[in-house]
Amino acid sequence: MATGLAVIAQGFLVARILDELIFRGRTFSDVTRELVLLAAVILARAGAVWATDRFAFSAAAVVMRSLRAHLISRVERIGPVGLAERKTGETVAAIADGVRAIEPYYSRYIPASVMATLLPLAIFCVVLPFDWLSALVFVVTAPLIPVFMILIGEGAEKLNQRQWGRLQRMSGHLLDAVQGLATLKAFNAARRMTEQVAKVADAYRRDTMAVLRIAFLSSLVLEFFATVSIAIVAVLVGFRLLWGEIGYFEGLFILLLAPEFYLPLRSMGTAYHARMEAIGAAEGIVALEDVPALAEPGGAQAVFRPERIAISFEDVELTFAGGRRALDGVSFQVAAGEAVALVGPSGGGKSSLLNLLLGFVQPTSGRVRVNGVALGALDMAEWRSMIGYVPQAPRILSGTLAANIAPQDDTPDMERLEKAARQADLFDVIARLPDGFDTRIGEGGAGLSGGEAHRLALARAFYRDAPVIVLDEPTAHLDRDSEARVQAAIARLLPGRTALMVAHRRATIEQAGRVVGLRAGRLADPAGIAEEEVAP
Repeated sequence: MATGLAVIAQGFLVARILDELIFRGRTFSDVTRELVLLAAVILARAGAVWATDRFAFSAAAVVMRSLRAHLISRVERIGPVGLAERKTGETVAAIADGVRAIEPYYSRYIPASVMATLLPLAIFCVVLPFDWLSALVFVVTAPLIPVFMILIGEGAEKLNQRQWGRLQRMSGHLLDAVQGLATLKAFNAARRMTEQVAKVADAYRRDTMAVLRIAFLSSLVLEFFATVSIAIVAVLVGFRLLWGEIGYFEGLFILLLAPEFYLPLRSMGTAYHARMEAIGAAEGIVALEDVPALAEPGGAQAVFRPERIAISFEDVELTFAGGRRALDGVSFQVAAGEAVALVGPSGGGKSSLLNLLLGFVQPTSGRVRVNGVALGALDMAEWRSMIGYVPQAPRILSGTLAANIAPQDDTPDMERLEKAARQADLFDVIARLPDGFDTRIGEGGAGLSGGEAHRLALARAFYRDAPVIVLDEPTAHLDRDSEARVQAAIARLLPGRTALMVAHRRATIEQAGRVVGLRAGRLADPAGIAEEEVAP
């Protein structure tokens, strides 16, 4: 609004000064006040334009931060189990590229749409008392620009959505190719994957060029109509000046305002493509919003008597989208300080029970209780801080060994690190490294053997010193020597803690005080399962 007022004031002062100097024979000293005002108005207009851009971008930055925080929170509510159903590349594209693509909508389109409403209306109200004919031209020609903009935008919207879909697929293909590079190389499939990525990238390039083609053509159309409209106003003003039907001041004032009248409409036409791009990006964000929130949101209740944790599963059922039933009426208890091994065939429901206990999924019916309190009522952050989790395939992050052993601490305690490493039988390995705990390792454990990665995961559990231990067959895929060292570390970890562990090896089962069998999501005789499924 300030910019619009400055535009009108600038046109008025320029017309007044030229009228006084040319037609009324005044000198510059006679229009000193108008010149000072003109300089002040020009500075005010420049300041208003600068402030508009600055505040628009600041507002967009606030929206981007808020939206990205919301999406990350949404990802947390979806949980690892829900995210496993989506391509990682699509999720990353929605959170990173999708949010970034929405920024121009707030920084460019909304300010442009406001200017396209306020400034032409203000100029029309100012021009009408001076010359009703020019005001009529404004009224007749102004709608042509938004009408053609909408007509062109209908085709651009579909192209933008298709372009965004291509970008998501390209992100997914590229991420899959990078993560599976070793497998692709081993099977001589790297060239085929490269060709697939190149094909998707070329399709994305063509879609991008199609969108840009429409953007350039639409800009040409909008510029054409705006130029013709300004020319009509100029011709009418020029002839009436010649015939003496309008004064020089009025004519010049209207001519100075005519380009400013159409400029916001043209700018909005350019910014309209930012809106189309944002809508295309929003499709990916909405798709992420539509993914079911499987993770347990939790409540605010603290864990009662956290030093001794007892767990009970009460008639638990878990059914995923599509009707797949993972658990069907499972009920059993884990006493405080007891270690329970879960055995059963693949797909029997063992990992689903661990996911329920970790809060990665919510039961469809039934209850999981911790010390008699429903898991859904507990503060999930506090509950997870009481769990030492050792998955089957430990996730090693790129960073130092210290940061990987104590990912929850900004500055890990060195004494606790050394103690945890010794208990996990990892200290000798770390001591041989040149930088010790500050040695950097690559993502996925690059630089560590499989057994060392498993022992690092156990060191995390020792460092946390949690009262609950969750083990998802930590000795899977290990050789005999590595398995023996991991089993010895587990033997040091379990005493005095409540433990629930998935077991496929007899040595792991022997560490447990009790065995629970699962088959097809239901409790089964563990003795019969052990004979069929458990490896020596």
